[in-house]
Amino acid sequence: MDLRLDGRRALVTGGTRGLGRAIVERLVEEGCAVALCARTRAVVERTVAELRARGATAYGAPLDVTDEAALQAFVQRAADELGGLDLLVANAGGAVGGPGIEDSSAADWRTSFDLNVVHAAVAVRAALPHLSASDAASVVVISSVSGSRAQPRPQYAAAKAAEIALAACLARELGPRGVRVNTLSPGSILFEGGSWARRRDDDPEAFAAFVARELPHGRLGTPQEVADVTAFLLSPRASWVSGTDVVVDGAQNAPGMAGY
Repeated sequence: MDLRLDGRRALVTGGTRGLGRAIVERLVEEGCAVALCARTRAVVERTVAELRARGATAYGAPLDVTDEAALQAFVQRAADELGGLDLLVANAGGAVGGPGIEDSSAADWRTSFDLNVVHAAVAVRAALPHLSASDAASVVVISSVSGSRAQPRPQYAAAKAAEIALAACLARELGPRGVRVNTLSPGSILFEGGSWARRRDDDPEAFAAFVARELPHGRLGTPQEVADVTAFLLSPRASWVSGTDVVVDGAQNAPGMAGY
């Protein structure tokens, strides 16, 4: 299926590894020009160089997405470099603090919300003048099944639930301006260097028991499986999909391992 993304201009936060990198790669395959950010300059520069070596139009910058002014400046510079923006993926996220209410401080909760929902809101606001000028504007916020199901780290689950609510509200607000907004909620996704690979290596027995108990297909998902659905949601092929949370989890049940 032609997703009709050729020539579109996309910005992906957290675009150098894991889900973000897979989304960037998928959009490049579809003919998009891409802008990406991550915390580490060397990793950003290497990613951009690899994409350009494949013939892609790519721009990147090191960025802490919790720095509002820096995030706004990055979005504007990305639009300048790419000649506008059609697509936005708010992928950066995470959580700080321990697993459990007694293991996390108020500062941990604030940082977790800043990393997830606040960064997404700031990115959309900064990109809105450019998205409004597009004839196929689409935003995907990468949330999590933890936003709708209980998991051991409450600050993460609460932040992801807030992202789902944010996208639903923005879909209503921005629809008259031609901007679609959705969340995509992955289940547990395995890639080397990621949190699930660490859990697998730290406690193979508990990891195997978790997979057998919670995942009916007997495995975790891949970044590429998430990226494929993200590309569809961003594309004009999903033109009547907005305000929706799309779950990509292989019918997973509980989203987290106890103790992590």
